[in-house]
Amino acid sequence: MIKQKKMKALYFIFFSILLVSCSEERPYPWLSDLDAEVEFIESGKNLMGLEFGLHPLEAETKKETQVLIAVHGSNSNGYEWVYPLKTIDNQETLTLFFRWDDASCPNSAFRILGKEIDSLLEKNISIKKITLMGHSYGALLVSMFSESWISDTQLDIHSIAGPLIGSEKLNKLCNYGEPIFINPNVNFYEWRTQKKLDGAFKDLKVDPQIINLKNSNIVRLPEVYRGKKLGHNWSLSWVADEINSL
Repeated sequence: MIKQKKMKALYFIFFSILLVSCSEERPYPWLSDLDAEVEFIESGKNLMGLEFGLHPLEAETKKETQVLIAVHGSNSNGYEWVYPLKTIDNQETLTLFFRWDDASCPNSAFRILGKEIDSLLEKNISIKKITLMGHSYGALLVSMFSESWISDTQLDIHSIAGPLIGSEKLNKLCNYGEPIFINPNVNFYEWRTQKKLDGAFKDLKVDPQIINLKNSNIVRLPEVYRGKKLGHNWSLSWVADEINSL
């Protein structure tokens, strides 16, 4: 009987330790700690392990003149963002990651992000430009700012592999509509993948990236990047190299 009680106690301790270890929070994904070469999968998991909301990936100095906000797509693993964010970031830029509920309509997340951006501009008057990078489903969210942006601060919107036409179900359920005009102080960029090479779009009847938005800057990505097929997720890295070269 005593032996049985001891065994129960040992089992309790073992499973308690196991439960604690499994529930430990992931390391905070500071940009300097993200690994784009070897541990990019783990770095991506740390990004997606963040709670919903806007998160700085580096300490704010109040001397930054630009803000870069990354908005992930649906069912993202996060790793596709590691190289792009480390590539584009510089001393004048404050880089942030917007974690949102991509299983829902983008409308509420759009309003939350808008308030966060307003707060950033109020707290840091040195900011001269906001850059929004939305990938895949996240591109729909950032595209909403093209018509709603009324700030004097310049806004650059980058839709990367973005199905901006939406879908019949999404448009009806979420009351989503593709952007039809661009407000002053907004630059809109559409980075379109090759449909036949994009795993998310290749089986669709039409290319969901193609919309008719006047004054939009449109770039069709090449078929090959660094000797490999340029598909859906890797499009972010190609675009990051292009932005960094400007």
